[in-house]
Amino acid sequence: MSTEQNHLSGILELLDTGVIRLDSSGRILRLNAAAEHCLLASRDRVIGVGIGQLADIPSTLRDAISEPPGANQVLRLHELKFGGGIFDCTIQSIEDGNLLLELNNLEWEQKRLRLQQREVQTGMLELLSRNLGHEVRNPLGGIRGAAQMLAEELESEDLATLARLIMRESDRIDELIQRFGQPELVRQQMDIYPLLDEALDLLSAEFGDVVEVERDYDPSIPPFSADASAIRRILLNLLRNAYQAKSSLVLIRTRVEHGSALLQSDLRSVLRLDVIDDGQGVPESLQSLLFLPLVTGRRDGTGLGLSLSQQIASAHGGLLTFEALEKGSRFSVYLPLDNGSARDSKGEA
Repeated sequence: MSTEQNHLSGILELLDTGVIRLDSSGRILRLNAAAEHCLLASRDRVIGVGIGQLADIPSTLRDAISEPPGANQVLRLHELKFGGGIFDCTIQSIEDGNLLLELNNLEWEQKRLRLQQREVQTGMLELLSRNLGHEVRNPLGGIRGAAQMLAEELESEDLATLARLIMRESDRIDELIQRFGQPELVRQQMDIYPLLDEALDLLSAEFGDVVEVERDYDPSIPPFSADASAIRRILLNLLRNAYQAKSSLVLIRTRVEHGSALLQSDLRSVLRLDVIDDGQGVPESLQSLLFLPLVTGRRDGTGLGLSLSQQIASAHGGLLTFEALEKGSRFSVYLPLDNGSARDSKGEA
């Protein structure tokens, strides 16, 4: 093999895209490491074997290889399920009647988009929190000062009590805005499941038993370092939103994901927690703005719950995402687990 061929081979091994070369009869001549991941098979085992003979090869791909595209033509197949995940596949004819397959991992692409989404949302939230503090805290100070003067001057004790109530609520709003900008975390080893049970008990007392709750828990999730009070706030926000969406069923699902793009370099695994409801959903006009402050689809909503939850997840190095379903919504929380603390966990996310 020439120096140039060696260099090309080295480049192929570094690609995230799976590359497979087939001869005219569909036998595998060559593949890179990403393609091994796609097929869940080593090259020593599959080179020389017809790709259609391998397990977990989608029938759509088998049919396409039996009738390959002509010269200068490209065939694209979408969302093919292999052993190693879900891939888009591009097929083209090359010299000597060979076929070249390119396999793009959609799960990796989705993780890359999540990371970009996290960076954009974090930047927007930081900018908005600064503006929010300036535009709200200044007039809020004037309101509090006026209420304090009224409390001191009013002769009616009932009216003075109302003025002091305005002062207390002003202080509470001021504290909320400060926390919104820079959530302070007190980390400790915590278990996610007692927090879920506590949140569900509180909501059951608040709403009664009008909503059926289904739990799909991964028992292998270990304790991890986080601010339990802050994580409880996320869980209560997401679950309360699901209850208020007039849902009849709420599914809570936990999984461990490996190799997430959200993780820092010294971490390996991430906890994914889904809250899925069959409620009335989020209006399409609000979906792209959902995690921005003061955006709400409810008349009695403040528009701060999801923004604060996103801030808390981001402060932990994680992310909160939303997906509109055919009926209802799915909110997913991603939180990094401690390095080496997550045991192997299998299951569809």
